Amino acid sequence: MLFAGKAALVTGAGSGIGKATALAFARHGARVAVLSRSGEEVEAAAEEIRALGGTALVLVADTAEEAPMRAATERLAADFGALDIVVANAGINGVWAPIDDLRPDEWDATIAVNLRGTYLTLHLAVPLLKRAGGGSIVVVSSINGTRTFTTPGATAYAATKAAQVAMVQQLALELGRSRIRVNAVCPGAIGTDIDDNTEQRGAEETEIPVVWPEGDIPITGGKAGTAEEVADAILFLSSSKARHITGTPLWIDGGQGLLR
Repeated sequence: MLFAGKAALVTGAGSGIGKATALAFARHGARVAVLSRSGEEVEAAAEEIRALGGTALVLVADTAEEAPMRAATERLAADFGALDIVVANAGINGVWAPIDDLRPDEWDATIAVNLRGTYLTLHLAVPLLKRAGGGSIVVVSSINGTRTFTTPGATAYAATKAAQVAMVQQLALELGRSRIRVNAVCPGAIGTDIDDNTEQRGAEETEIPVVWPEGDIPITGGKAGTAEEVADAILFLSSSKARHITGTPLWIDGGQGLLR
């Protein structure tokens, strides 16, 4: 029970990596605030936590919107009384298109969810971590923009993911004096539903003409990783076992980024 007595906030907790992480925290004794803009999904995640005997708090908000996020964190503070761990996971792939085809509103939508959403999550949660005397933040970034740059048209997405790692490293120093550790996980191909919110245009104009080896994820022979594998890494970074780790991006890609 690594997290007995601890309280965690997981954004984007209705599915994929967020849901797997929330369930993993609950299995290890944490009270978990599950936040998503989809009330139906996050209610289902909370029910799974309760079925495990855990405690879940349902929060419905779009991480890019200040007022709903402020209300959500105020409710978290009132219900849990403390916060020890933050997992800023909510994000979208958005539109992948050539830069001269990518519209300003499409760029803005990706920036809003992935970057403004991360900022608002931390902006509102850090005071609660400080009040608790310290804690851990894990931001879910990507190999795109941090290790690989060959995904056709993914300029907006890669920019947000690179910026998240820059935020992590900046804040690791800023928040160290408050005993708050800040790290990032950078998944490669993971079996989740994130492709459902991806629109791709003009890939043939921007793709790099490279033939990858058969099975471009070396450690699994090409098979995508699982959300649970990312959750395990997040749990480690959030635990006392990682007490001397901060400002660090951890790539969880089975070696995929080394090829790409």
